[in-house]
Amino acid sequence: MASRPYRVALNGYGRIGRCVLRAWHERSPSPNFEIVALNDLADAASIEYLTRFDSTHGRFPGSVHAGADCLDVNGSRVQVFREGEPEAVNWRGLDVDLVLECSGVYPTRTAGERFLQAGAPRVLFSQPMASEADVDATIVQGVNQATLTGKERLVSAASCTTNCSVPLLRLLNERVGLEYVSITTIHSAMNDQPVIDAFHDADLRRTRSAFQSMIPVSTGLPRGIERLLPELSGRIQAKAIRVPTVNVSCLDITLQTATDVTADAINRMLREASEQGPLQGLLAYTELPHASCDFNHDPHSAIVDGSQTRVSGPRLVNLLAWFDNEWGFANRMLDVASHFLDVAHSHSNSIAKD
Repeated sequence: MASRPYRVALNGYGRIGRCVLRAWHERSPSPNFEIVALNDLADAASIEYLTRFDSTHGRFPGSVHAGADCLDVNGSRVQVFREGEPEAVNWRGLDVDLVLECSGVYPTRTAGERFLQAGAPRVLFSQPMASEADVDATIVQGVNQATLTGKERLVSAASCTTNCSVPLLRLLNERVGLEYVSITTIHSAMNDQPVIDAFHDADLRRTRSAFQSMIPVSTGLPRGIERLLPELSGRIQAKAIRVPTVNVSCLDITLQTATDVTADAINRMLREASEQGPLQGLLAYTELPHASCDFNHDPHSAIVDGSQTRVSGPRLVNLLAWFDNEWGFANRMLDVASHFLDVAHSHSNSIAKD
């Protein structure tokens, strides 16, 4: 840990950026860093308003006041920039240790390196990058955070669906072996969809109203899983359907196991993993008759609904795992950022001693 709290900035203050800031303030104790700056194109009044009031997560549990160039949140001053390009912000002058890139518009190494060239020492992205080579590491908390060495400068926190699926798949592959995997993501509507029919892009389905249809969309989930679990490469398929809800999604996971299993054995394994071990606090388990809204503002990466576990024959398993695609992922961003900063600090200290 550094002698002073680490200094972190947010680039992009949309759904994930705002959830990250709110989650930082709602955690007890707070993570080992301060959020000292944010960059977004919105005006001061809008930034204050959208921080105080949220249709999905409710009112901010504290005080929020905006000045001309700052946002005061519970007495903490966050400097505000309104720049459209990374180079326009003096990240070096802010003395930040990490930029959380939450805008989602920098998917390649060339784009991400613009932050480094502008003085940011390292960047954590709130999205999977275009290819594995576009970042130094892709990290899913509870799975591979220990692989960070401190040398990395561009790191991805993957996606909400990857954070939900990978811990489950790795656990099951280790315990019972997985031959093949098929996943259907049932995902709440997102802001890349129009409220009423309107042109979006070449995907004609996405030109349709988000709140009038269930809409199949493309997904890169198999590629994201294979980056973290290369032992499953070539054995994963996935599709995604956007549904007319504002938050909370789920994965319908079908698995062909390498050994005979029962629903009770699978559920017992998942329940135990949620109560102890590296997935405690990240994985939850329930058998109550829940609906999706029950998991709004839930910080877990995945909540397995054991009442929905099915086994057909001895080796065909079907699971249902819920996740808050906003709040759960924002909390994982905080986890990865905290670990990333500690490891980078330790690495810098070891270099200084040498």
